[in-house]
Amino acid sequence: MMSSRLLHTLLLCLSLLSVGCASVPGQGLNPQDPFETTNRRVSDFNDSIDRSLLKPVATQYKKAVPELLQDGVHNFFGNLTDIWSTANNALQLKPMETAETGLRVAVNSVFGIYGVIDWGTRLGLQRYNADFGQTLGYWGVPAGPYVVLPVLGPSSVRDTVGVVVDIQENLWSNVNPTATRYSGTAVRVIDKRVEFLGMDKQLDQVALDKYAFIRDAYLQRRKAQTRRGAADKEEGNGPGESGKEERYDQ
Repeated sequence: MMSSRLLHTLLLCLSLLSVGCASVPGQGLNPQDPFETTNRRVSDFNDSIDRSLLKPVATQYKKAVPELLQDGVHNFFGNLTDIWSTANNALQLKPMETAETGLRVAVNSVFGIYGVIDWGTRLGLQRYNADFGQTLGYWGVPAGPYVVLPVLGPSSVRDTVGVVVDIQENLWSNVNPTATRYSGTAVRVIDKRVEFLGMDKQLDQVALDKYAFIRDAYLQRRKAQTRRGAADKEEGNGPGESGKEERYDQ
């Protein structure tokens, strides 16, 4: 099955990280990032793919595709994400987040043509993003070492397990025929990359060490997302991730 192959690939990547890092002296100065040397190499590899493929395609997509169509694609896949977020909010025993995100799904699916039109945002319904890695962390599973996954980017040992479950439970993963599934996945990746066009310049301006900046920001954000208690709207569960997400202009 697709999910089994993905799990095998991710576990192999983690194994390679461990083996590669064991042979490189002088690393592991940051206790949260014992695989830093190899993580930096994977990060450089991901950056090269982004520069040569993802960013140029996303830039042309933003220029060539009508904004109305872009919004429809973005809203459709956002609605699919909301379905899984609703389930994870429920697993985290967050009734308000579960109810509001679930209501967004119902409104957008029924009245928004499967989410193509985002009526939820227009009605003031917030989106509370939640994934399975966050659910594991909420129930006390430690994050483990920071890792950078090929193509997928920043993660941790716990969040890597979460990614496997997220992909397996993603409704789009079960779409047939496979050609439609793969084409849609490609469009989804491009749509996600469009959100961050322009962030490269901002990172270059504020970060002397881009890798360390991204790592620290990721770990801090995930720590905030997995703590118990009311959601902090300034740390990833409020307006910044609700409704129509902020996009960065090129």
